[in-house]
Amino acid sequence: MNRRKLVVGNWKMNGLKAHLGEVEAIGGIAANHQGVDVGLCVPATLIAAAAQVRGGAFIGAQDCHMNASGAHTGCLSGAMLAEAGAGWTIVGHSERRQDQGESDADVAAKALAAKAAGLKVILCVGESLDVRDAGDAEAVVSAQLLASLPEGAAADWLAIAYEPIWAIGTGRIPTMEAVDAMHRALRDALASRIGDEAAGMRILYGGSMNGDNAAELMGIADVDGGLVGGASLTADKFAPIIAAAD
Repeated sequence: MNRRKLVVGNWKMNGLKAHLGEVEAIGGIAANHQGVDVGLCVPATLIAAAAQVRGGAFIGAQDCHMNASGAHTGCLSGAMLAEAGAGWTIVGHSERRQDQGESDADVAAKALAAKAAGLKVILCVGESLDVRDAGDAEAVVSAQLLASLPEGAAADWLAIAYEPIWAIGTGRIPTMEAVDAMHRALRDALASRIGDEAAGMRILYGGSMNGDNAAELMGIADVDGGLVGGASLTADKFAPIIAAAD
């Protein structure tokens, strides 16, 4: 199946209003690459401002609470994110699974809450170096995906991001053969749960993608784009990744 490429920048805890020029520049680049969906998941404090200068890119959030409202100090609901201008959100990023102790069940609940608020979702899964070295990566990450997958998962609102945790921000990436094997395993896992819908669901690669390796990574049959960290913070670094996807 011909799946439209999706390239999303995750700014993590980076970005102030002084950096909105980069958002605007990336939005301009996105507008010139109509064959690919481009987005930026910015800090919540920047969503509203970024949405005003986004150009051809969408603006997303980096997390979404599983409840619509209530006594959850410091958290943001899907409706709040949507009202601010977000169209997508990440859930289950490895940094939140590790630092905030989020479980697979939490991630599935967050995805459903985001969908209920009208947001599209990027659901992250991935393995540690210990799991990779033990030779269990495909089985472990496939199981994590199925445990995190929300009810009603469908390609029109959900994308999956595979992030080898040990590769994030390190400049190290798995071999292309390992990436290929993992993405095929994840699509097979999806098919076991959602059947033919799996063929249309986009699976992104999310571990140190940059302008030098993006074309090769996205040339792999089951790699449908990227979830990009540091290389998405400036238009100059993000531009070649967007171009490689188009």
